[in-house]
Amino acid sequence: MAIDLTTDYGGLTLKSPIVMGASNMVTDMDNLLKLEKAGIGAVVYKSLFEEQLQLESYQLDQMQETYSNWDAEHESFFPSARHAGPSEYLRQLREVKSKLSIPVIGSLNCVNDESWLEYALKMLDTGIDGLELNFYNNNVDFSLKADAIEEKQLKTLELVRAGARQIPLFVKLSPFYSNPLHLISQMDRVGADGFVLFNRLFQPDIDVDLQVHHFPYNFSSESDNRLALRYAGLLYGKIKAGVIANTGIFSGKDVVKMILAGAAATQVVSTVYKKGIHHVEIMLEEMRSWMKKKGYKNLEEFRGKLSKEKLTDPFAYKRAQYVDILMKSEIFLQYHPKRGELPHNEDY
Repeated sequence: MAIDLTTDYGGLTLKSPIVMGASNMVTDMDNLLKLEKAGIGAVVYKSLFEEQLQLESYQLDQMQETYSNWDAEHESFFPSARHAGPSEYLRQLREVKSKLSIPVIGSLNCVNDESWLEYALKMLDTGIDGLELNFYNNNVDFSLKADAIEEKQLKTLELVRAGARQIPLFVKLSPFYSNPLHLISQMDRVGADGFVLFNRLFQPDIDVDLQVHHFPYNFSSESDNRLALRYAGLLYGKIKAGVIANTGIFSGKDVVKMILAGAAATQVVSTVYKKGIHHVEIMLEEMRSWMKKKGYKNLEEFRGKLSKEKLTDPFAYKRAQYVDILMKSEIFLQYHPKRGELPHNEDY
């Protein structure tokens, strides 16, 4: 039986539901070609960060001014120069697009309102197949209200959508909203073609011996995919846009879980770093094996089968699941053999 792994994600046809997420790994052309050969469905190129361009420009200005007006004969020891902005990034993105046959999705992360559309249009000129907008807010302002944050992001999406109608737009969100479902439904009406759930925000740690902040690179783990799984199941059939599950995707079975919940595709990064590019082939083979065993020929035959839209159990996606587990004494005793010892919520 022939197994078809193709999927539609926001108008893009992917040969498999596994997408390589934005990371340093995709800046190496050899890695990209290996990923394409391994069966990856699409590649999200490393993000263009406006903050990084601003920092580089500031550092250049500082360097040029280091020895300014050293003496009467030397106003500066450095030739006058301006930061090139995103030019080098755009050149690299254009080269990647020219050498890969699979869809290439750009990734954009801006600070200033006017920069979102400006950089988006520059990236579109490279020929990319889609654009991922990274929305997040690391707040330190106690007076800023939640609705102000959401309204700003909605206006940004409206601005980019109006100026870039010819290309699929994907929104990458964090889970830290009062009601992600409400915000996603609003962005869906504005015209987002897909949602990447969820972005892992950068979090510093503290070295207690040195008493300083340090910034470890934290890979995701297998258990991190449950939040995306839940929201994929809640959103299936409720929005026009596709959902791509991100974080904690390590096996073919993880991908199958997300599609059963209703996702269009998945993104991987940590699993490729940990297990190598060849692991993509293993994941795809695991999917084919499972589908063959269950009698599925393509992904649409089981997509959303376990979504809230298709389940008859009204409590499947509610807290009642946890209560039900507590009421089943055999499960309770299996994990907590000492009677009277209540399980913690995080155990489930």
